Amino acid sequence: MEIDRRAYLGGMGAVLGTGLLPDLAAAQTKSLPGLPPTMIWSVYDVGASGYVEASAVADALGKTYGTRVRLQPSGTSIGRIQPVKDRRVSHGWLATEVFFAAEGLYEYAAPNWGPQDLRCLLGRVNSLSICVTKTSGIKTLKDLKGKRYAIAKANTSVNAKIEPILDAGGISYSDMQVVEFPSYGASLKALIEGRADAAGAALTTVSLKELEASSYGIDWIELPASDKELWNKIQRAIPLAAPYTETFGSGVSKEHPRAVMGYRYPMITVYGDANVDEVYAVTKAIVETYDTYKSASPIMERWEVKNSGAYPMDAPFHDGAIKLLKEKNVWTPEHQKWQDGIVKRHALLRKTWADMMAKDPAAKDADAAKLRELWMPRRAEALKTL
Repeated sequence: MEIDRRAYLGGMGAVLGTGLLPDLAAAQTKSLPGLPPTMIWSVYDVGASGYVEASAVADALGKTYGTRVRLQPSGTSIGRIQPVKDRRVSHGWLATEVFFAAEGLYEYAAPNWGPQDLRCLLGRVNSLSICVTKTSGIKTLKDLKGKRYAIAKANTSVNAKIEPILDAGGISYSDMQVVEFPSYGASLKALIEGRADAAGAALTTVSLKELEASSYGIDWIELPASDKELWNKIQRAIPLAAPYTETFGSGVSKEHPRAVMGYRYPMITVYGDANVDEVYAVTKAIVETYDTYKSASPIMERWEVKNSGAYPMDAPFHDGAIKLLKEKNVWTPEHQKWQDGIVKRHALLRKTWADMMAKDPAAKDADAAKLRELWMPRRAEALKTL
């Protein structure tokens, strides 16, 4: 089924990214111990699929439990995760920045960061590749040479998945005309307005419906699973990525699927010290209102607990979420084995970082660039012990 803009946005009008949902106390029909009466969620910026999905779930929680949710959108990875770190939001609807922050990579190898103890509640499978305009004539990675490529440099979540794709295809930014934009949404708007030919994007991004309907048209560079060499190169850089056949989204349908990259987005994320009873209640509320929000758009079907509670995630599951997944008979011995492994890995990385900051005089006053020089070899050596 192909998603149209009406299907994505139907029923979303009451959910505003800059304010609380309307007072739904009168509509409350259920109570759930431990569920907060109000929450703030950091999400991707308006127009992104994650924003729309969070809106649908927030609306369902309001209608079912009277819970009021405010969405705080941001077009950058740091802009979404910093409020979670500062406890200014209760949950982040995050992407691959979860992995980077948990592992201390990229901008998270910095004096005020280092590996973070992040935990996931639920997360759905998403797809990504390089979106192109039909008028550009781009069909393959090689065709990107000389073309205008739109990028939001602060959006590490997208860039860190796209860059291995480019590298695997023998393409670099120097081969293209790179045009910088301040956010993910702005980079895609450039395609819609004819100011760029290509950009990294999730296939389910709502705003790309405008590109599909425009005179420029929409297409995607495919990454077929049969290209083993390509995927070996990609997975060396992004181990949580895998070949995925997408059947709906902008420019995609069951009749015209696209072979692209699969990963988890959005992942509902908190810190490891979040209250277990509260995390359990929020997870339960989201799972038990599935029938209320599942028809908001076709992508919402991927939030069914047997799918959204599957592994791997970019960080371990929170104990409160595990409690709910066990109740729903979703948690398996394989889940537990994966959980034990990633908990051990991330605890090791946090200890290695703390030891570096405490014992290496060069690290104490180092800037981000110097810290990365000090950290990456230590990180690599620590991971060899697992």
